Amino acid sequence: MEQDSLLTIDLCGVRLRNPVLAASGTFGYGVEFETVADLNRIGGIVVKGLSREPMPGNPPPRLWETAAGMINSVGLQNIGARAFTTQKLPALRRFTAAIFANVFGYAPEDYAEVIRILEDAEGLAGYELNVSCPNTKHGGIFFSSDPGLLRELVALVRPLATRPLIVKLSPNVTRIDVLAKAAEEAGADAVSLVNTFVSLAIDAHTRRPRLGAGFGGLSGPAIKPIALRMVYDAWKAVRIPVIGIGGIRCGEDAAEFMIAGATAVQVGTANFVDPSAPCRVARELGEFAKTEKLENIGELTGTLQL
Repeated sequence: MEQDSLLTIDLCGVRLRNPVLAASGTFGYGVEFETVADLNRIGGIVVKGLSREPMPGNPPPRLWETAAGMINSVGLQNIGARAFTTQKLPALRRFTAAIFANVFGYAPEDYAEVIRILEDAEGLAGYELNVSCPNTKHGGIFFSSDPGLLRELVALVRPLATRPLIVKLSPNVTRIDVLAKAAEEAGADAVSLVNTFVSLAIDAHTRRPRLGAGFGGLSGPAIKPIALRMVYDAWKAVRIPVIGIGGIRCGEDAAEFMIAGATAVQVGTANFVDPSAPCRVARELGEFAKTEKLENIGELTGTLQL
């Protein structure tokens, strides 16, 4: 059996050649990687977060390597949704990888406006809502930590989107299952998790943070065991697809997330070390499927035995 048929999946009605996507914030707008990675060999690309207006991001330094990962505080720097549709999206249409737009804002109407802008553009497979932002209209409460706010946000943008709507959940909560369920009940087509863990790196000599903005988000291999547990918890709570994220470096890592309940996975921090990591992970996942004598990689999803 050909490897492509082994790996082909359906994600919210979108046919993907394999379940491996490049994660938002780690793969630019996708086109920057075409000289170092074959963008036709991965299932999809989630572009960096898009806001209604361009944003400059946080002051440097923005990255700090940890013992088993990375802390970032880029600050969601981006060119804005309108510029993305004219400057980046046309080039992305040349590739077979499905393109998902990551959307964020600091008030519900921000998300709504970005969706409206993107709805008029051709070449997008769907949207991923980054809800790990403070709601400035509700005293800075994070959308990702309040089921009620999350439900309201998803319910607001759902009627505006004709494409699949994925909600990207934060791990900085007590119970991920409650948030996943809230997203599902409000109309989300899938949930992706996890985003980064709030963290802090300190320079002992200067007694100051290593990052210009102070706190940052921890990602990479260090968070994988926690991410796996959260993916499993979310999968048990919802009937919509779960997309696993967190420290995936190889095909077997991806397989573990699928066993925990993921329909698809996203490769993030590994891209900073190996820009072609999503391609390699997809190839290794195919080799794993052959070794395990699977008819299709989807057979792995939700097979964890506890």
